[in-house]
Amino acid sequence: MNALNTARAEAQESYTAKRRVTLVGAAVNGLLGIGKVITGIIGQSQALVVDGVHSFSDLASDALVMWAARMGSMEADHNHPYGHERFETAATLAVGIVLLLVAAGFAWDAVVRLINPELLGNPGWLALSAALLSVAFKEGLYHYTRKVADAYRSNLIRANAWHHRSDALSSVVVIIAVIGSMAGAPWLDAVAALVVALMVGWVGGQLAWGAGRELVDTGLGPRQLRTISTLINSVDGVQSHSDLRTRQMGATTLVDVRIRVHPDISVSEGHRISDAVLERVRDNLEHVADVFIHVDPEPDEAADRSASLPLRQEVEAALREAWREILPQLEQSELRLHYRNGRVDVELILPAATDAPDISPARLRRKLQRAARDIEYAGAIRVLYSAS
Repeated sequence: MNALNTARAEAQESYTAKRRVTLVGAAVNGLLGIGKVITGIIGQSQALVVDGVHSFSDLASDALVMWAARMGSMEADHNHPYGHERFETAATLAVGIVLLLVAAGFAWDAVVRLINPELLGNPGWLALSAALLSVAFKEGLYHYTRKVADAYRSNLIRANAWHHRSDALSSVVVIIAVIGSMAGAPWLDAVAALVVALMVGWVGGQLAWGAGRELVDTGLGPRQLRTISTLINSVDGVQSHSDLRTRQMGATTLVDVRIRVHPDISVSEGHRISDAVLERVRDNLEHVADVFIHVDPEPDEAADRSASLPLRQEVEAALREAWREILPQLEQSELRLHYRNGRVDVELILPAATDAPDISPARLRRKLQRAARDIEYAGAIRVLYSAS
């Protein structure tokens, strides 16, 4: 219960931080959009007007981020048993696509203005001042948003941070355009726009590619898998492991693995070893949320040969029939079954006051082994006596 409460508190803290930084970004985007459009009209800078519209477009991105952050903070439910972190991943993909579209728009506008120089404006100091303020505010917003993204390992907030930086870069284009126009070289605006378009497109492509890979359950890279493997093998009682698989859910990672343990240990010891594997991996890798572990007592090829063997009820019935003359009260004894390499080994634990023939355990074992020879899957048989 304490772990559950801690997880809930951490999720709420993460959502509160994401909500706060997104609201701050939305407020700045709104004010900058209004200011740049008005200043662009007054200062005769078409580039600044377009930049203002770009700032307004960021409001839609902020709304998407707010929704995704809220959904991603929700606890797992019947329809989403692994949680809702993938909502953030889907939103990250959307923001990446938006950045790609913004980059395409920058590039198209630059090409059009290079082909048609008459479209270049003749702005002055007013437009330059507004663009400089925009760069200062948006770059500061980028660093603030990026800090929150790193603190809570949120690719969604990191994507929105880069969206803020794309707005700052578009304002840099405006600055170059204004300075170029004032210096008699307005074509610098178009060249700078192409450079910025490539930068924004690269970031958008990286974000969209990473989110898309996560949505199709692309696992962790080889280096991270080797780290997890080393941690698993370091746990006392783990002989080996196989089928190590990972998937990412937002900022967290889910791990599946099969571990091999000694075939003679108890179920409870095998469970304890699996718990130790979970603890070892999560304690050393904070991005790992859970480890789903299957415990194997033998290699896969041997387990395949045991897969068709009957379960306890059928095995007990066969042994009871085979041993009815030797041990007529078999139900008073304890049977431990070990499925190994296509055979069922049996440990027979007799009560101390058993009515079994007064013979040694070794001789009784041989009689039981001979009596069970017609059971094709019967393996080795051991006879033990309980203390009381």
